[in-house]
Amino acid sequence: MQSKILKLYEMLDALGVSVEFVDLPPDDDGEYDHDTRVLKVQHDLLFRRYVSTLAHETCHAIYGDVKSKFGPVNAKQERRADEWAALFLIGLDDYRREEGRHDGHVDAMAIALNVTVDLIDAFRRILLRVGDTVYVAPKMGAGEFHARVEVA
Repeated sequence: MQSKILKLYEMLDALGVSVEFVDLPPDDDGEYDHDTRVLKVQHDLLFRRYVSTLAHETCHAIYGDVKSKFGPVNAKQERRADEWAALFLIGLDDYRREEGRHDGHVDAMAIALNVTVDLIDAFRRILLRVGDTVYVAPKMGAGEFHARVEVA
């Protein structure tokens, strides 16, 4: 996990984004301001919440997201950030192992994978099972998917 955190900071550095640890409102773990290129993280987060927030907000920085007056636009940005963070932080083999070990119990899987429940839910959203094959992050078109796994 430490190498993934380092990669996130390298990405942010390449984008010219600085990270500040601040006191945010209780319902907000992090935020990205594209105008100032500052990513703010709640200063007292537990490790898995910090990692998940950092990855989520890094996605906003990569895509240059800005808050919109239109709810559906914000919802789409938030969904994309969660899915990007989930793909970045959760390895497919690790997910499969923990899903089996914890019988699909989301809270236990999140703890074992050092991510938030939101990211486990996001990872599940991007799985598509067709017959005996599971596709990760499938898109329209032949061969357009993040990963493909044959299952029984």
